[in-house]
Amino acid sequence: MNIQTIMVVGAGQMGSGIVQVAAASGLKVLLHDISMAFIDKGLVSINKQLARGVEKGGLTEVRKAEILSRIQPSEQLEQAEQVDLVIEAISENMVLKTSLFQRLDTICPPRAILASNTSSLPITEIAAVTGRPSQVIGMHFMNPVPVMPLVEVIRGLETSQEVFEAVYKLSERMGKTPVEVKDFPGFVSNRILMPMINEAIFTVYEGVASVESVDTVMKLGMKHPMGPLELADFIGLDTCLSIMEILYEGFKDSKYRPCPLLRKYVKAGRLGRKSGQGFYSYHG
Repeated sequence: MNIQTIMVVGAGQMGSGIVQVAAASGLKVLLHDISMAFIDKGLVSINKQLARGVEKGGLTEVRKAEILSRIQPSEQLEQAEQVDLVIEAISENMVLKTSLFQRLDTICPPRAILASNTSSLPITEIAAVTGRPSQVIGMHFMNPVPVMPLVEVIRGLETSQEVFEAVYKLSERMGKTPVEVKDFPGFVSNRILMPMINEAIFTVYEGVASVESVDTVMKLGMKHPMGPLELADFIGLDTCLSIMEILYEGFKDSKYRPCPLLRKYVKAGRLGRKSGQGFYSYHG
C-alpha cells in the first residue's frame, strides 16, 4: 500500500500534532474539522511549533515553509475521496467516532485505510460500523505528538496483515517507534498509566499525602519526569475520568473504579491546565 495523501480529522492538540509530523515526513496532509475557525486554530498551533523549531536552530525557514506547503485546510469531509489514509483525532466519544467512520466509509476510496487515534476505545467496535473492517486500525499517538516517539498500532479483530504492515511502516516514516498492541480497553499505555494516576488521586483523597508530596515521591523516588497529578492536569482530568470509566466498563473489575475526588473535580469544572485549575492552579 503506497500511502502518499492523508486526511487528519480533528484540528485540536493531537490532530495538529499528527498533521505536523505527517507533513514533515513528506506526506500531503488535508486537515479537516467541523469549522474553518477550528482548522485555522490548528494551523496557527502548527506554525508556532515550527517557528519554535526555527528559533532553537533545529529547523530552517526553508524547511518550515516546505512542511507548511504540504498542509491543506479542508472544510469539506468529502475531500477524503482523494486520500489513501484518514487518521481520526476527534473527541474520545464512541457515538461521535462511529458516526464519523460511517461517513468516511461512504466517502473514501475502497483502498483507503481508516485509522483512529483513540486512547482507549475498542477498534473492533469502531470498525464494525464500516463496510471495510479489515482496513480499520488504531494509531494511538502520544501527546505532544511532535516530541513523543511512541505510536501504539492497534489491530482490530478483522484488521488485515497488509493494513497493519502499511500503518507500521508509515509510523516509522513519520519518525515514530510503532509498537503492536492488541485491542483491549486502554491498550497498554493507558491501562497502566491511568490506574497509576487514579491511585495517586486516591492517596490524596484518603489523606495519605498532599498533592505536592505524592508528585515529589514519584519524581524523586521513581525517576518520573512529571508527577502523576501534574500529569493528570496536563492530560485533562475529564479525559482521565473518561478513560478510567472505559477501563471499568470494559473489564468490570473494581480496581479500575474512578476515584470519587476525580469525579468531584470534573463536575466542578476543575479539568487541569486547560481550565486553569486542577490539582494545581494555572492562573497568572
